[in-house]
Amino acid sequence: MRIAILSDIHDNVWKLATALEFVADADVLICCGDLCSPFVLDQLARGFSKPLYIVFGNNDADTFRITAKTPKYPHVRLRGEFFVEEFGGRRVAVNHFDNIALAIARGGEYDVVFYGHNHVFDIRKLGARTLAVNPGSIMGCQFDAQANRTDVASTFVIYDTEAGTAQGYRIEPGGEVAAHP
Repeated sequence: MRIAILSDIHDNVWKLATALEFVADADVLICCGDLCSPFVLDQLARGFSKPLYIVFGNNDADTFRITAKTPKYPHVRLRGEFFVEEFGGRRVAVNHFDNIALAIARGGEYDVVFYGHNHVFDIRKLGARTLAVNPGSIMGCQFDAQANRTDVASTFVIYDTEAGTAQGYRIEPGGEVAAHP
């Protein structure tokens, strides 16, 4: 089973369209939060027709309208701020926040933990068992402690449950998708 993982869209509908086109053949899509505006839910749901799981992030301010739109899309599953599911024989945990997700991953209870929040692409093994995966951001920028912005590649990940591996991808300025890093 192939799971596409996106996070921190922050209304970047142009990069989201490219990512959705690339991951169309994945079996499941998981969004680790920060869609931002309710219209992003529409783009996600129309752009990916298979099971789509979403956790909320700290910039999903209009959760009421995002939640209200969800019944229009039977394949969309809102899961609040944290969820656990088995996909392809792998125990998966999902949370938006890096500090929480990494603590969960260090506990070793799950095969893989997906998260976002800090916009930093990262795939690493924690302990003997758990892979921690931050797909980076679709938005395409990071902020330091003083809120200074740095433009970075828009990135996402595809996780293969059979192999237990994650492959990153970046959206190039011209709209092409390339392996990352």
